[in-house]
Amino acid sequence: MSDHRKLGRELGLFDTDPLIGAGLPYWLPDGATVRHTLEEYIRDAERRAGYRHVYSPVLGKRELYELSGHWSHYSDDMFPPMELGAEPGAEQVVLRPSLCPHHAVIYRSRGHSYRELPLRIAELGGMYRSELSGVLGGLTRVRAIQLNDAHIFCTLDQVADEAAAALEMIRRAYEALGITPARYRLSLPGPGGKYVAAPEMWRRSTALLTDVLDRSGLPYEAEEGEAAFYGPKIDVQVTDGAGRESTLSTVQVDFHQPEQLHLHYIGPDGARHRPVMVHRSIIGSVERAVAHLIEEHGGAFPAWLAPTQLVVLPVSEAELPHAEALVRRCVDLGLRAELAGPERGSLGARIREARLVPYQAVVGAREADDGRVALRLRDGRRLDPLPVGEALARIDALVGAHRTELWAPRPSPSGD
Repeated sequence: MSDHRKLGRELGLFDTDPLIGAGLPYWLPDGATVRHTLEEYIRDAERRAGYRHVYSPVLGKRELYELSGHWSHYSDDMFPPMELGAEPGAEQVVLRPSLCPHHAVIYRSRGHSYRELPLRIAELGGMYRSELSGVLGGLTRVRAIQLNDAHIFCTLDQVADEAAAALEMIRRAYEALGITPARYRLSLPGPGGKYVAAPEMWRRSTALLTDVLDRSGLPYEAEEGEAAFYGPKIDVQVTDGAGRESTLSTVQVDFHQPEQLHLHYIGPDGARHRPVMVHRSIIGSVERAVAHLIEEHGGAFPAWLAPTQLVVLPVSEAELPHAEALVRRCVDLGLRAELAGPERGSLGARIREARLVPYQAVVGAREADDGRVALRLRDGRRLDPLPVGEALARIDALVGAHRTELWAPRPSPSGD
């Protein structure tokens, strides 16, 4: 496993500049492609799971965070308020440190019946943390964060199923991304922390998450001092090449903010009831997820996520028209392909240069004449020449299914 800061710059994925500021990386074209593809995967998975996507502003009135509890429990990690006007008592707004208060306000903007629950709201949204300069590094600790966040508003008896479904979404995402969790952690409050003082609320939410973990069969460790200020969490931990552990994904149960922000739904008895808020993040922050993926794969991303999925290598100038036509055909299929012609060096040099690209399509005189292509896979395998249509269809199927393997046997005519 490599240091993502070094490898990310070498591969042209992201960089930083003192003029922009520490903890504020910018994404280069290949990095932006990885990020966009990852975000689209998450959005699609959420849509399929019944989530509705929203957009909310990165600013909010200070009053919102006072109501939610962030101001009293979390203000040390927030940027200072900005006053809208010079007169005394001017309205103050802050850069949000979290998306949950905005989603709670979106929920309460309309009336809700128990028949609508669970209501799942998701967003890939920006948030900001006032991190100290000494802890900033690469993509893992940044000040501007793009968070894969969602909040499920549900009844008490729906909480366990929703939390379990979120854990299953995390499992499927990790499988597609080629990530192995280091461990699952039940994060509990600890002595001396800034936590909401509501013992019964903590007891109920901890019991719910413990039951979810026990029923899932996943091994986990309970750890004090790692809870959110409003409730316990299930955290999915990963480790980097140096053995440092961090949280990538999380599922949380929150009784506090629905009460603070006066959320309700109309129950079957016609009375108002308080929903429970389940916080859920499949990949956490996009920045930290990409940092981990760079290190996990050494820049050799799964084919569906790779910035360039297929590079076309004409042996000589004579094959350039066929190679260009092959690139256009890939692009029309939705594959990310590029041409590496003879002007970029010998065939061997071009193959070495494209070593992280999942598929290398060599086009020689024989392939050009009979409409076939000789594929080299990133893992060193060389495939027998295939008709262009068949080769691209099989690559497209693997990419579309978010598979981690580079090649699969040809299906039998019977479908077995």
